[in-house]
Amino acid sequence: MVFGPAGLLHRFFGNCPFDGKPDLLLQNPFNFTLMKKSIWMGMLLALGAAVATGQKPQNYFLLAGTYTTRGAEGIYVYSFDARTGKSQPVSVVKGLRNPSFLVVAPDQQHVYAVAENEPEGSVYALSFNPTTGQLNLLNEQPSGGAHPCYIDIDASGQWLSVANYTGGSVSLFPILKDGRVGPATDKKQHAGNSINPERQTSPHPHAAMVVASMNEVWVPDLGLDKIFRYKVSNSGKLITPEVFTQPGGSGPRHAAVAANGKFAYVLNELNATVTAFTLSPKMTSLQTLPTLPAEFKDKNWCADIHLSGDGKFLYATNRGHQSIVTWQVDDASGRLTFVDRVSVGGVWPRNFLVDPTDQFVLVANQESDNIVVFRRNAQTGKLTSTGEEIKVSMPVCLRMIPKR
Repeated sequence: MVFGPAGLLHRFFGNCPFDGKPDLLLQNPFNFTLMKKSIWMGMLLALGAAVATGQKPQNYFLLAGTYTTRGAEGIYVYSFDARTGKSQPVSVVKGLRNPSFLVVAPDQQHVYAVAENEPEGSVYALSFNPTTGQLNLLNEQPSGGAHPCYIDIDASGQWLSVANYTGGSVSLFPILKDGRVGPATDKKQHAGNSINPERQTSPHPHAAMVVASMNEVWVPDLGLDKIFRYKVSNSGKLITPEVFTQPGGSGPRHAAVAANGKFAYVLNELNATVTAFTLSPKMTSLQTLPTLPAEFKDKNWCADIHLSGDGKFLYATNRGHQSIVTWQVDDASGRLTFVDRVSVGGVWPRNFLVDPTDQFVLVANQESDNIVVFRRNAQTGKLTSTGEEIKVSMPVCLRMIPKR
């Protein structure tokens, strides 16, 4: 782990005999020489300790994609302190129309966003300064369909996958050497329908998530009740997928895949359930659990799902019940056990993230215009509101990048 110079100096001088005693430096030139040598030694020791312990950074930039139809100006950047859960505004890149869903490149110096518009959406490429937190638009490409709602990037930083929700298609884009996004190299158009007369009269891909361990792009299609698993060729083609069918009316929306590649969890928007799968030797359903309490009978639409960094807990959000639910994951079987369900402190929790330190969960509440910060108990998985929140119009997607 690389510490910034200020962090290393602070870490060292916390126990330095000269701390708070600058007069000692003037009394003897040797003291100054000793201090310089000690600074470098302290920096090296601190760096070595951080690497040895796997310590994570504590200061991040938080990025929020938004819908710009109610006052939001684009993509917002905040500082986030992973020791306190507090944040401060840093910058905003303006002039982007509905830059809703975001993904950060592996180099952490580029950010890509979908412009969720019609009759055709776009893909934005932006440069990012991980020291200042400034975003700058590089270029824009047509997404290949209406209302692109999801974007992801492969581990090599070469390809972007995009789900066009209303357009019913998934597109693949190359990333050029300068970080700009090139024209699409492939597009797959889905066709068909399912049983819900309001939401499933046509295909609606709701994610195009990269599963690096399998060299696949997973596309849960809410309109078809199918999960498409595309392979990606070296030339940027989406190869004929393996297709898994969910029960009619489920509406698969997003998925989370365990880091070991053994298990996956699909969130079904329309029937408010999560389905656990084993992936070896083939994709097989293990169990399906409700996201809602039995007594809740009003309308609800599930939204987002993520595993904790340690892989021991699974989280998902309910729009309608306005809650986030927690399950414990069994390491051996992949099966889920209900833990807790708490209010998100707002309305319409569209997206959330588990921060890189595994200490906080941040929830973007689209219709109440706020991002709520929860502290996470690593042993129980339970979430407790910190009282911290960020006011921003129609937040849709959250991402974090370590400060440099």
